[in-house]
Amino acid sequence: MKKINTKFLVTLFIIVFSLLYAIPALFQNHKLFPKYFDAKSIRLGLDLQGGSQLLLQVETEAALNEKLQNFTEDIRNKLEENKFSFENISKVDNKVIISFTNKNSLEKAFKINKDFPTLEFKRDDLLINASFNEEYLKDYNSSLMIQSLEIIRKRIDEVGTNEPIIQIQGNQRILVQLPGLKDPDRIKSLLGKTAKMNFRLVDEKNMQSINEKKYFVGSEIIEHADMQVSYVIKKRVGVSGDNLVDASASVDQFNRPIVSIRFDSIGSRKFADLTSKNVGKRFAIVLDNKVISAPVIQEPIPTGNAQISGNFTFETANDLAILLRAGSLPAPISIAEERTVGPSLGKDSIKAGSVSLMIAFGLVLVYMFLIYGKVAFIANSVLIINILFLVSWLVLLEATLTLPGIAGIALTVGMAVDANVLIFERIREEQLLGRSKISSIETGFSQAFRAILDANVTTLIAAVILFFMGSGPIRGFSITLGLGVFSTIICTMVISRLLINYFYIQNRERNLKL
Repeated sequence: MKKINTKFLVTLFIIVFSLLYAIPALFQNHKLFPKYFDAKSIRLGLDLQGGSQLLLQVETEAALNEKLQNFTEDIRNKLEENKFSFENISKVDNKVIISFTNKNSLEKAFKINKDFPTLEFKRDDLLINASFNEEYLKDYNSSLMIQSLEIIRKRIDEVGTNEPIIQIQGNQRILVQLPGLKDPDRIKSLLGKTAKMNFRLVDEKNMQSINEKKYFVGSEIIEHADMQVSYVIKKRVGVSGDNLVDASASVDQFNRPIVSIRFDSIGSRKFADLTSKNVGKRFAIVLDNKVISAPVIQEPIPTGNAQISGNFTFETANDLAILLRAGSLPAPISIAEERTVGPSLGKDSIKAGSVSLMIAFGLVLVYMFLIYGKVAFIANSVLIINILFLVSWLVLLEATLTLPGIAGIALTVGMAVDANVLIFERIREEQLLGRSKISSIETGFSQAFRAILDANVTTLIAAVILFFMGSGPIRGFSITLGLGVFSTIICTMVISRLLINYFYIQNRERNLKL
């Protein structure tokens, strides 16, 4: 009696749980359901809802080259600081080459390798070759991908895109799925920008010969973002965009769009130092190697607050603010692959998937009635509860339902029926051996349980492997399949057993026919 009560409570919980979550989610827009019931909806994947999928390529080589270029300048400064004589220093491919006129100078300069633990220094006649060591490259690439993923997530969240799917795929790629996205061009524009901002002084001395030279020591030529103007900008960064803590779009006194920025304590000190020492000089605001503006410093700015003006519209000012708040990407990103699914195609997929699921479900119900008669009512009732229980978990866990996910639900229907068939056949065999009703039921369930458990555990292992090895829709299939395994075992061994025992009690004087 105690076992039956426990099974009854579990069954009651499953039914109430399924009604609370599955029914409102499936019929959320139906007029029969009151609006005071705050129902969660089923999250639909890209193939069902429509939207955009972007496969982004993270240019790790470009980031490493930039980092190595920075190390080149650091090594140059270190050599000059220690007054070590050298002939030339330059970055060639993936290494820094330092040339010397004699061995004595080379051996003295080689001592600086202790100051650069991430670099591996090698002697080659009158040259020193410096390159990143393997351990550093491995750690840097890993952190680069994780950092890029987080910044992409921040940028997308700032735009307000609903339920995006963002994950690393392979060694240098990031998959971005944006269900229901209506303006993919804006997202592509936001994701494609590195958003590396810094504040650097204009090299006024070399500006006079900008049309005569292409290369300047300690400076470089950078074009304006919107105008046909070029500037000679000093390579030394006055204040980095990494010191920004806030950015927002606003308007100036003439109602023109601007971007207001605020630095952290370190950035504020650097900005105050830069503006106080260079009053009357121009400093350039450089974004992704393009000059946004180059205003003249009128007075020191000690507050750490500044305004960026340019040829902005309200939308471009807001987009720039979003990029600055999210932070700069550690490496350039390009779009390797793009796929767009229209809303109409998504609706067609939902309709096709739902129809196929209903046909499979209906055929199973009819088949069970034809083979097992009245007892099939139990199996069919448990099957309906099983599906609702599975949908409830999808809603509760906020899992994304994809077209392969619908296939996983259809497969769950098959697994649930298979479990009931095993039980009924085992009970039928026990009856043929001359056992009593209650003995046939108990033995049938206990014998069938092992086969059901073995079959579902192997299916669960396959689902786990698919989840960790697959991506996108494959994961959706593995989630519904895995949840279907659990719901099938619970519903079959608890609810089916309770209902069959109840059926036996109600038909004690009749023959139990299967």
